[in-house]
Amino acid sequence: MKVVDNLKNIEEKINIACENSGRDRKDIKLIAVTKYVSVERANEALEAGIIDLGENRDEGLLNKYEVLKDKPRWHYIGSMQTRKVKNVIDKISYIHSLDRISLAEEIQKRANEPINCLVQVNVSGEESKHGLNSEATMDFIKGLAVFDKVNVAGLMTMAPLTDDEQVLRECFRKLKGIQVEIQNAGLKHAPCTELSMGMSNDFMIAIEEGATMIRVGTALVGE
Repeated sequence: MKVVDNLKNIEEKINIACENSGRDRKDIKLIAVTKYVSVERANEALEAGIIDLGENRDEGLLNKYEVLKDKPRWHYIGSMQTRKVKNVIDKISYIHSLDRISLAEEIQKRANEPINCLVQVNVSGEESKHGLNSEATMDFIKGLAVFDKVNVAGLMTMAPLTDDEQVLRECFRKLKGIQVEIQNAGLKHAPCTELSMGMSNDFMIAIEEGATMIRVGTALVGE
């Protein structure tokens, strides 16, 4: 299917989720996850009206950047190796996977301008997932105050791969709760307005629980 047709279907679902939760569609960024598709398919997403593209490896991002340049707003959504920061830092608008001080140090060293970072939280506690545990998140974010190139724009999590709606809701609610706690702390370097959560299989639930960014790959651009 064409991206434009998939997008129509996804937009309908986004609108339903917004209606269900009394939210405004304008408050949600749809990120097309293009990591498994060609540059041509990524460009098709741009032509369909999508602004935000997400990649999870520096090679994939650089290959697409060579052709698409600054047309999209680039999101680095995968776990980022410290040594790869220098390759992509001046090309991306958001990093969705800040989870350790050594990575913040490297961003500080390499970035020309402050960069929007989302702190990755392993809300589900699954060993296979990256991210901080929920209890450590506040202290970690407080510790980022010394890095003026790191703007803590929000939080990111990956929910368990399950069809159990209750499990998904609990996961997303927990991240929302951490966000509220951080916002209440009034940290200048951590406005924490963004919640990146929800993918192809669960983005409607994520929106209903407060997501401001959803990361959609398969359902939008295909395999």
